[in-house]
Amino acid sequence: MTERTVMAVPVTAVQLAPMVRDAITRLNRRVRQTRPVGDLTATQINALTSIELAGAVTPRELADVERVQPPTMTKIIAKLEERGLVQRSPHPTDGRQVILATTDAGRAMLGQFERARDEWLASRLAELRPEERDTLRRAAEILRELARA
Repeated sequence: MTERTVMAVPVTAVQLAPMVRDAITRLNRRVRQTRPVGDLTATQINALTSIELAGAVTPRELADVERVQPPTMTKIIAKLEERGLVQRSPHPTDGRQVILATTDAGRAMLGQFERARDEWLASRLAELRPEERDTLRRAAEILRELARA
């Protein structure tokens, strides 16, 4: 990492917002690019992650979460199901719908992606000085609080 000078110039929330948003966006993009070699697309990984986070979800709910049209989500689900990463089960109250859930293989795949991302980020964080890592630890706590609001 290059030497940085930290300026103690107060900034307003309006000035800070685009700086934080840009930094989070860039870091998120870089972390998302880090994954084991495989043939899953970023869209498929995102859908699989959303299913896992939800625990169980209908295809329509998944399309809404991922902000894609239902026919597009149908294709994504078919690919994930073909790979054995998700499974369908009958909806408990609506016989016309199904519930999607990740399989053990799907959870294992997500674990591989998570480990690859953590390893990349840990290697970058190891390049920082201890005080910089401590600053990031505190920033992570603050960002987590912001995300709850």
